[in-house]
Amino acid sequence: MEDRYSLQEASTNPWIISAPFFQGLPEAVVEVALTNLVTRTHPANQVILLENDWGGSVYFIVDGWVKIRTYNLEGKEVTLNIIGRGELFGEMAALDEVPRSTDVITLTPTVIGSMPSQDFVKLLQTEPLAGVRLAQLMARRLRQVNRRLRLRESDSQSRVADTLLFLAEGQGKRGQTGETKIPNLPHRELSSLSGLARETVTRVLTRLEKKGLIKRDQDTISIPDVSALERMIV
Repeated sequence: MEDRYSLQEASTNPWIISAPFFQGLPEAVVEVALTNLVTRTHPANQVILLENDWGGSVYFIVDGWVKIRTYNLEGKEVTLNIIGRGELFGEMAALDEVPRSTDVITLTPTVIGSMPSQDFVKLLQTEPLAGVRLAQLMARRLRQVNRRLRLRESDSQSRVADTLLFLAEGQGKRGQTGETKIPNLPHRELSSLSGLARETVTRVLTRLEKKGLIKRDQDTISIPDVSALERMIV
Protein backbone atom coordinates (compact mmCIF):
# COMPACT_ATOMS: atom_id res chain seq x y z
CA MET A 1 0.00 0.00 0.00
CA GLU A 2 1.45 3.37 -0.99
CA ASP A 3 0.41 6.96 -0.35
CA ARG A 4 1.97 10.26 -1.31
CA TYR A 5 1.60 13.14 1.11
CA SER A 6 0.06 16.40 -0.01
CA LEU A 7 1.55 19.55 1.51
CA GLN A 8 -1.49 20.06 3.72
CA GLU A 9 -1.39 16.48 5.00
CA ALA A 10 2.33 16.73 5.70
CA SER A 11 2.00 19.90 7.72
CA THR A 12 -0.97 18.76 9.79
CA ASN A 13 -0.14 15.08 10.32
CA PRO A 14 0.40 14.52 14.09
CA TRP A 15 3.31 12.19 13.39
CA ILE A 16 5.19 14.96 11.56
CA ILE A 17 4.62 17.36 14.44
CA SER A 18 5.79 14.83 17.03
CA ALA A 19 8.81 13.44 15.18
CA PRO A 20 11.92 14.72 17.02
CA PHE A 21 13.76 15.44 13.79
CA PHE A 22 11.11 17.94 12.61
CA GLN A 23 10.43 19.66 15.95
CA GLY A 24 11.04 23.38 15.77
CA LEU A 25 11.58 23.50 12.02
CA PRO A 26 9.57 26.16 10.14
CA GLU A 27 6.33 24.74 8.79
CA ALA A 28 7.06 25.98 5.26
CA VAL A 29 10.43 24.22 5.29
CA VAL A 30 8.86 20.95 6.44
CA GLU A 31 6.20 21.18 3.75
CA VAL A 32 8.79 21.53 1.00
CA ALA A 33 10.95 18.74 2.41
CA LEU A 34 8.01 16.33 2.51
CA THR A 35 6.71 17.09 -0.97
CA ASN A 36 8.05 13.78 -2.33
CA LEU A 37 7.58 11.70 0.82
CA VAL A 38 5.90 8.37 -0.02
CA THR A 39 4.46 6.08 2.66
CA ARG A 40 4.17 2.32 2.42
CA THR A 41 2.72 -0.28 4.76
CA HIS A 42 4.94 -3.32 5.39
CA PRO A 43 4.11 -6.60 7.16
CA ALA A 44 6.17 -7.91 10.06
CA ASN A 45 9.51 -9.57 9.27
CA GLN A 46 9.97 -7.78 5.96
CA VAL A 47 13.43 -6.62 4.94
CA ILE A 48 13.44 -2.88 4.22
CA LEU A 49 17.17 -2.43 3.62
CA LEU A 50 20.07 -4.82 3.16
CA GLU A 51 23.68 -4.21 4.13
CA ASN A 52 25.82 -3.14 1.15
CA ASP A 53 22.81 -2.04 -0.88
CA TRP A 54 23.03 1.32 -2.57
CA GLY A 55 20.10 3.49 -1.61
CA GLY A 56 18.50 6.71 -2.66
CA SER A 57 16.16 7.35 0.27
CA VAL A 58 16.00 8.25 3.94
CA TYR A 59 13.23 6.54 5.90
CA PHE A 60 10.91 7.80 8.65
CA ILE A 61 8.84 5.42 10.78
CA VAL A 62 5.23 6.58 10.82
CA ASP A 63 4.04 3.60 12.89
CA GLY A 64 5.44 0.26 14.01
CA TRP A 65 8.90 -1.07 14.91
CA VAL A 66 12.03 -2.08 13.03
CA LYS A 67 15.33 -3.58 14.08
CA ILE A 68 18.75 -2.57 12.83
CA ARG A 69 21.01 -5.60 12.53
CA THR A 70 24.41 -6.71 11.32
CA TYR A 71 26.49 -9.88 11.67
CA ASN A 72 29.65 -10.56 13.66
CA LEU A 73 32.74 -12.35 12.34
CA GLU A 74 31.21 -15.74 13.21
CA GLY A 75 28.13 -14.94 11.13
CA LYS A 76 25.87 -14.50 14.15
CA GLU A 77 23.12 -11.90 13.91
CA VAL A 78 23.63 -8.88 16.15
CA THR A 79 20.78 -6.44 16.81
CA LEU A 80 22.25 -2.95 17.03
CA ASN A 81 19.05 -1.06 17.69
CA ILE A 82 15.27 -1.27 17.74
CA ILE A 83 13.48 1.92 16.75
CA GLY A 84 9.88 2.96 16.30
CA ARG A 85 7.45 5.76 15.55
CA GLY A 86 9.08 9.13 14.85
CA GLU A 87 12.59 7.72 14.28
CA LEU A 88 14.54 7.78 11.04
CA PHE A 89 17.09 5.49 9.42
CA GLY A 90 19.15 5.34 6.25
CA GLU A 91 20.58 8.81 6.81
CA MET A 92 24.24 7.72 6.82
CA ALA A 93 24.19 6.41 3.26
CA ALA A 94 22.47 9.60 2.14
CA LEU A 95 25.17 11.75 3.71
CA ASP A 96 28.34 9.97 2.63
CA GLU A 97 27.02 8.28 -0.53
CA VAL A 98 28.26 4.80 0.34
CA PRO A 99 26.41 1.46 0.52
CA ARG A 100 24.17 0.68 3.48
CA SER A 101 26.05 -0.48 6.58
CA THR A 102 23.26 -2.55 8.20
CA ASP A 103 20.07 -4.48 7.51
CA VAL A 104 16.69 -3.08 8.56
CA ILE A 105 13.78 -5.48 9.17
CA THR A 106 10.26 -4.80 10.43
CA LEU A 107 9.30 -6.40 13.74
CA THR A 108 5.61 -5.50 13.50
CA PRO A 109 3.29 -4.26 10.75
CA THR A 110 4.96 -0.95 10.01
CA VAL A 111 4.23 2.22 8.05
CA ILE A 112 7.37 3.85 6.66
CA GLY A 113 7.77 7.13 4.80
CA SER A 114 10.63 7.36 2.31
CA MET A 115 12.19 10.69 1.39
CA PRO A 116 14.56 11.01 -1.60
CA SER A 117 18.12 11.43 -0.35
CA GLN A 118 18.57 14.63 -2.32
CA ASP A 119 15.57 16.18 -0.55
CA PHE A 120 17.01 15.18 2.82
CA VAL A 121 20.45 16.60 2.04
CA LYS A 122 18.90 19.79 0.68
CA LEU A 123 16.94 20.19 3.92
CA LEU A 124 20.16 19.92 5.92
CA GLN A 125 21.87 22.45 3.66
CA THR A 126 19.09 25.04 3.83
CA GLU A 127 17.85 24.69 7.41
CA PRO A 128 20.56 24.79 10.14
CA LEU A 129 18.18 23.46 12.80
CA ALA A 130 17.69 20.27 10.76
CA GLY A 131 21.43 19.66 11.01
CA VAL A 132 21.28 20.23 14.76
CA ARG A 133 18.41 17.75 15.10
CA LEU A 134 20.34 15.12 13.14
CA ALA A 135 23.45 15.69 15.27
CA GLN A 136 21.35 15.30 18.44
CA LEU A 137 19.90 12.05 17.13
CA MET A 138 23.32 10.61 16.30
CA ALA A 139 24.77 11.75 19.64
CA ARG A 140 21.91 10.03 21.52
CA ARG A 141 22.43 6.80 19.61
CA LEU A 142 26.18 6.91 20.29
CA ARG A 143 25.58 7.40 24.01
CA GLN A 144 23.21 4.44 24.04
CA VAL A 145 25.74 2.19 22.30
CA ASN A 146 28.52 3.29 24.68
CA ARG A 147 26.33 2.51 27.69
CA ARG A 148 25.50 -0.94 26.37
CA LEU A 149 29.17 -1.67 25.70
CA ARG A 150 30.10 -0.68 29.25
CA LEU A 151 27.53 -3.11 30.63
CA ARG A 152 28.74 -6.10 28.60
CA GLU A 153 30.66 -7.38 31.64
CA SER A 154 27.79 -6.80 34.08
CA ASP A 155 25.49 -9.47 35.46
CA SER A 156 22.51 -10.67 33.44
CA GLN A 157 19.94 -8.76 35.52
CA SER A 158 21.75 -5.47 34.89
CA ARG A 159 21.98 -6.16 31.17
CA VAL A 160 18.31 -7.03 30.75
CA ALA A 161 17.25 -4.05 32.88
CA ASP A 162 19.45 -1.76 30.78
CA THR A 163 17.96 -3.18 27.56
CA LEU A 164 14.45 -2.39 28.79
CA LEU A 165 15.53 1.11 29.80
CA PHE A 166 17.21 1.56 26.43
CA LEU A 167 13.90 0.79 24.69
CA ALA A 168 11.99 2.98 27.15
CA GLU A 169 14.32 5.92 26.52
CA GLY A 170 13.93 5.67 22.77
CA GLN A 171 10.30 4.66 22.38
CA GLY A 172 8.63 4.47 25.77
CA LYS A 173 5.04 5.73 26.03
CA ARG A 174 3.39 7.11 29.16
CA GLY A 175 0.42 5.14 30.43
CA GLN A 176 -2.60 6.60 32.20
CA THR A 177 -1.20 5.80 35.65
CA GLY A 178 2.30 7.13 34.93
CA GLU A 179 3.97 3.88 33.94
CA THR A 180 6.25 3.65 30.90
CA LYS A 181 5.14 1.20 28.22
CA ILE A 182 7.33 -0.51 25.64
CA PRO A 183 6.41 -3.28 23.19
CA ASN A 184 6.66 -6.84 24.47
CA LEU A 185 9.21 -7.90 21.88
CA PRO A 186 10.13 -11.54 21.22
CA HIS A 187 12.75 -12.73 23.69
CA ARG A 188 15.14 -13.48 20.81
CA GLU A 189 15.26 -9.74 20.05
CA LEU A 190 15.91 -8.82 23.68
CA SER A 191 18.53 -11.58 23.70
CA SER A 192 20.33 -10.10 20.72
CA LEU A 193 20.19 -6.58 22.14
CA SER A 194 21.52 -7.62 25.54
CA GLY A 195 24.04 -10.19 24.30
CA LEU A 196 22.53 -12.89 26.52
CA ALA A 197 21.06 -16.30 25.80
CA ARG A 198 17.31 -16.25 25.20
CA GLU A 199 16.71 -18.58 28.15
CA THR A 200 18.62 -16.19 30.41
CA VAL A 201 16.53 -13.24 29.24
CA THR A 202 13.33 -15.21 29.96
CA ARG A 203 14.49 -16.02 33.50
CA VAL A 204 15.48 -12.43 34.25
CA LEU A 205 12.20 -11.03 32.94
CA THR A 206 10.29 -13.44 35.18
CA ARG A 207 12.43 -12.36 38.15
CA LEU A 208 11.86 -8.66 37.44
CA GLU A 209 8.13 -9.25 37.13
CA LYS A 210 7.99 -11.06 40.46
CA LYS A 211 9.73 -8.08 42.06
CA GLY A 212 7.10 -5.75 40.60
CA LEU A 213 9.64 -3.88 38.50
CA ILE A 214 7.83 -4.73 35.24
CA LYS A 215 4.38 -5.92 34.22
CA ARG A 216 3.77 -7.90 31.05
CA ASP A 217 0.82 -8.61 28.82
CA GLN A 218 0.63 -9.93 25.29
CA ASP A 219 1.60 -6.67 23.60
CA THR A 220 3.44 -4.50 26.11
CA ILE A 221 5.90 -4.42 28.98
CA SER A 222 5.05 -1.76 31.56
CA ILE A 223 7.68 -0.23 33.82
CA PRO A 224 5.85 1.25 36.85
CA ASP A 225 8.93 3.07 38.17
CA VAL A 226 11.83 3.72 35.77
CA SER A 227 14.13 4.90 38.56
CA ALA A 228 13.55 1.67 40.50
CA LEU A 229 14.56 -0.37 37.46
CA GLU A 230 17.63 1.84 37.01
CA ARG A 231 18.71 0.97 40.56
CA MET A 232 18.89 -2.70 39.56
CA ILE A 233 21.87 -1.95 37.32
CA VAL A 234 25.20 -2.56 39.06
